Amino acid sequence: MKRCIRDLVDLKGKRVLLRTDFNVPLDDVGRILDKTRIVAEIPTIKYLVERGAKVIICTHLGRPNGFEISLSLWQISLVLMQYFPGKVQFSEKIIGDQVKKQIESLSEGSILLLENIRFHKEETENDAAFAKELASLADIYVNDAFGVCHRKHASTYGVARLLPNAIGFLVEEEINAIQDAMTNPKSPFVTIFGGLKVEDKIKVLKNIINKADTVLIGGAMAYPFLAAKWISVGLSPCKPESVSIATEILKDAEARGKKILLPIDHIAIRMDDRKKKPFVTDILDKNMVACDIGPKTISLFESEIQKAGQVIWNGPLGKYEDPKFKNGTMAIAQIVAESKCYSIVGGGDSVSAVNKSGKANMISHLSTGGGATMKLLEGNSLPCLDVIQERIV
Repeated sequence: MKRCIRDLVDLKGKRVLLRTDFNVPLDDVGRILDKTRIVAEIPTIKYLVERGAKVIICTHLGRPNGFEISLSLWQISLVLMQYFPGKVQFSEKIIGDQVKKQIESLSEGSILLLENIRFHKEETENDAAFAKELASLADIYVNDAFGVCHRKHASTYGVARLLPNAIGFLVEEEINAIQDAMTNPKSPFVTIFGGLKVEDKIKVLKNIINKADTVLIGGAMAYPFLAAKWISVGLSPCKPESVSIATEILKDAEARGKKILLPIDHIAIRMDDRKKKPFVTDILDKNMVACDIGPKTISLFESEIQKAGQVIWNGPLGKYEDPKFKNGTMAIAQIVAESKCYSIVGGGDSVSAVNKSGKANMISHLSTGGGATMKLLEGNSLPCLDVIQERIV
């Protein structure tokens, strides 16, 4: 077991560099659309603040190319101020004398949010000198950024090797929930996969088939599977290499006696229709593009979810970003939330759909990770957790 912040003693006055994942979704003008990742971090920050630590928060937002005002973390600081009034400061710098002076002036139990760490290219390069500069800001390093624990960056991997370290409550909860669900699944075990590419989830699918009873597949990644079964997909995205992978996975599932269920109807548009008016169809003709699962598919998936002892869901089941094609994802969000099974939902769009359904509190575990969650579902370890010290029993 990795050392957690509750295992740390005498935090009063200590400088704690807390790596969080505040990579929240933004709208076209840069406003925060979903605060799940910020809210999930509050218990760890509160624990450190209440014990008198000087909390230095390091995080990222988006994939900037140098400084980009739209990806500045100033608005994140405003959210934190709502939870910790009078205790939050913002630094326009990430390293250097100015930051060190701000840290020196911090009172015990206060918070300093550093600017977007990815404004420095040295972050994603895991630059040793940059990691050393970050480490010089603190006495202790805490990793609570589950969403980037699979990435060897300076603030997630490099710093952890230079300071006494631990994980926060969010990372601990994520690891326990996902690993327990995979090692001791509640039966029947149903998984739901959506999103764009089969290639991105091939390792997960292969590992899941060893453990799950039923796999439900929607979104763009469903169409290579349909094509592999010689079902017409029209003009829906379907690369030959994806069909080959899907064929292999279908054969493996059949050999193991596992069910893979695919869409039986679709919300589609005709490419020769200038208005691109959506309609429901069971069959995708050559000029059609599927954009969402249809009502029959929703009912099919619901029947499996209602029987499940455990559900893990990752990825939207249609072009969720378009209001015309979000119904399938929203419907499944509500069905999963209202089911009696143990449920884990991961991935930005899936979590957002559950939040918008107003039933997020009915999900057993909302995962803040995307790639990190997928790595655990693949059965792999996370490099940024491998370098965290073990708990002394």
